[in-house]
Amino acid sequence: MRDQRHLRHTDDPADHAERRARVANIVGAEGVAIIAATPERNRNNDVDYPYRPNSDFRYLTGFCEPEAIAVIAPGFDEGDYLLFCRARNADQEIWIGRRAGPEGAMADYGADRAYAIDEFEDWIGRLLDGRRTLYLTFGGHPEFEQSVLDHLGALRSQGRGSVPPREVLALDVLLHEMRLRKSESEIALMRQAAATSARAHAAAMQSVRPGMYEYQLAAILHYTFESDGMHWAYPSIVGAGENACVLHYIENSAPMADGDLVLIDAGAEYRGYAGDITRTFPVNGRFSPAQRELYDLVLEAQCRAVAAVAPGTTLQAIHEGVVRDLTDGLIRLGLLEGPLETRIDDHGYRRFFLHATSHWLGLDVHDVGDYRLEGQPRELMPGMVLTVEPGLYIP
Repeated sequence: MRDQRHLRHTDDPADHAERRARVANIVGAEGVAIIAATPERNRNNDVDYPYRPNSDFRYLTGFCEPEAIAVIAPGFDEGDYLLFCRARNADQEIWIGRRAGPEGAMADYGADRAYAIDEFEDWIGRLLDGRRTLYLTFGGHPEFEQSVLDHLGALRSQGRGSVPPREVLALDVLLHEMRLRKSESEIALMRQAAATSARAHAAAMQSVRPGMYEYQLAAILHYTFESDGMHWAYPSIVGAGENACVLHYIENSAPMADGDLVLIDAGAEYRGYAGDITRTFPVNGRFSPAQRELYDLVLEAQCRAVAAVAPGTTLQAIHEGVVRDLTDGLIRLGLLEGPLETRIDDHGYRRFFLHATSHWLGLDVHDVGDYRLEGQPRELMPGMVLTVEPGLYIP
């Protein structure tokens, strides 16, 4: 049995404390940072989607309950880190599960002080008063963010008696730059997500047979994820035949025929961190000659691209290498005509290679972080995690 199986770990409080300390150092004694967990989302009638906190909130707090607000206010009388959350409620917990409550927020999640979520309105004026800069996320929880700005406006209109922040800066910009470079502990979590993702893909390859349905392969993936105490990081894509050419196909409803290729794009999520693997293989276990030629072309391009990943290079340089390799191969196979440089310059390859080679990977499958700095492709640095996934789509 692999070490990660059957484990549903909570996050390490020390990791979150270190991140909050970094934010506090940037915010400083004249600033305050406020971030809310996104609300629960209704699926239908009285059924909600399984709750997952927004990645920025989890990154800072490790707290995975809805209706929570985190405040980082260096030098504040009650403590540098305050957490507002749902109070304990025995009747509610019988129906929908246990809550940490303010006591648990302090004991288990590192809050200096914690209060019931209903008390936040009483505290916001004190939290803003005397702070020069408010750091606030934008777009994660628009209703909450607007309410904080409304409070700020009300304080400013009072004139005398309070000194509200003079400027508002985007907390998510600060957090996304931090999240781009992973720590050793984050990379260890991602390795576990990747290992389970790979095991699930291998199980699907070993199980596939002509006449099976795409959703049956998806079930094998999800069984493997859940057996390791994980969940899918994004809706799994299982597309056979022409469905494999729909890049975000998630119906997974068609039968798989003898002679089809089936594309699987699926990854497990472990303690918030995503795996992301795409593989294509024959439903009957044997590539046709044409399928093998295309598969080998993509595989060779991918292997060269993986070898090119190193500090100092850029995603654009890696992508340009893949474009050259795939375009050259498409010309050799007769799918494109003309000189190599011409087909690269006129983007003729885009008929078959529809997307970029790489994206950041982390708490989000398309993880945060700028791809360009001051208009130039960003150089890779240790700790950055990226996918390398060239693909050819031949209708």
